[in-house]
Amino acid sequence: MTTNDNRDLLAVLKSELEFVTKGGYRHTSRAAWRPQFIFQDSPTCLNFDPAQPPKPCSECVLMPLVPEAQRTRKIACRYIPLNDLGETIDSFYRFGTRDELEGALRNWLRATIERLENLKQPETSGEPEIHVRARAARVD
Repeated sequence: MTTNDNRDLLAVLKSELEFVTKGGYRHTSRAAWRPQFIFQDSPTCLNFDPAQPPKPCSECVLMPLVPEAQRTRKIACRYIPLNDLGETIDSFYRFGTRDELEGALRNWLRATIERLENLKQPETSGEPEIHVRARAARVD
């Protein structure tokens, strides 16, 4: 699936991990009168800046992580499975605590970052690469 979001998914996930680890959802002056929503209230969200015209979630770099059946949801990122049980941000909002949600999110971010980094590493055959610096011989 391609999106109109040109950001690098790996960089976005690393930034989100840093944001949540530093308490970004807990220490904010942004809409302090209400709970902060995962992804929506972080710089990860395409619509983080209220001064900009809203963009559809379908353009977000996170969309490929959303199960296909959930991609038409209004806030699709809430349905990304965070663990093997299939728990999502939405299910934690309904049945979990903020601490459980943030813990599951951090674990999911670390695992997803590691998986993406492993995909980016070139395959090696186990044999060392040999680099040779050669000079052209002068022929007279």
